[in-house]
Amino acid sequence: MLPIAMLTGVLFHESIGHLAFLSRYLIFVMLLITYCRLDISDFKVGKYIWLLLAAQVGGAAAVYLLLRPVDEIVAQGAFICVFCPTATAAPVITGMLGGSVGRVAVYSLFSHGAVALLAPVLLAFIGEADVPGGTIAFGDSLLAIARSVMPLIIGPLAVAALMGRFAPQVKKRVAGHQGLSFYIWAVALVIVVGNSVSFLMREPASAIPLMLILAGAAFIMCAAQFWTGRRIGERYADKVSGAQSLGQKNTVLAIWLTLNYLDPLASAAPAAYVAWHNIINSYQIYRRSRTQANH
Repeated sequence: MLPIAMLTGVLFHESIGHLAFLSRYLIFVMLLITYCRLDISDFKVGKYIWLLLAAQVGGAAAVYLLLRPVDEIVAQGAFICVFCPTATAAPVITGMLGGSVGRVAVYSLFSHGAVALLAPVLLAFIGEADVPGGTIAFGDSLLAIARSVMPLIIGPLAVAALMGRFAPQVKKRVAGHQGLSFYIWAVALVIVVGNSVSFLMREPASAIPLMLILAGAAFIMCAAQFWTGRRIGERYADKVSGAQSLGQKNTVLAIWLTLNYLDPLASAAPAAYVAWHNIINSYQIYRRSRTQANH
């Protein structure tokens, strides 16, 4: 289903821009369905969260410093692929793969919070040549990220909590339709891929070699983060949650940050990351479905 959704986005990218406004609503509904299966006891903060945050922020800084002497744009593209927070839909895929939805939900909140606080400082340092005056207004950046992302994370949580308090039977019925979130995600994926392809098609032909290098760098960052997250999760008997927390990224936010504060061409990396993390998730979901069918 997910490869078909990505192919549809590629083929009809010119028309999909008209549906871009639906993405936020689709993600909201997906998360609401997923969060309806949670209890307050699922939300725990411990060393697991801090290890993942260290891998996200520290890894991003290390990648940038390592690649900067090689090529500044490639360094920026790789940096944003690691630094950007967990996808708001990561709990949905985690639930399908049998991981802890609560853990990923908590890390998603911390991950976005860390980016909201650190992005103005780190992006000002990295992209000072691209930003007038070499600085980013901390308050403006913080508010822009908060307005874009936080309602999508906190909103469904609040609605699910209210349903549990005032309409528990409704919440129970919604929780029983977890499979629906997969098909909603497939529709959202068509829109995200279509928008990413449209963006890349607007770049000049001379930029194609560099875009291919950025796509390759994005694949390496994607595979490395799924592997690292899996190793961290293994220490807490939850490989799936660790892998999804680090590997599945909020690429929409990553592209926005890159276009606004870094070299715009570097956004080819998070645009390619859209394909890479969904290909990996497609394979994981397929493998799990086959395993369940055999048992």
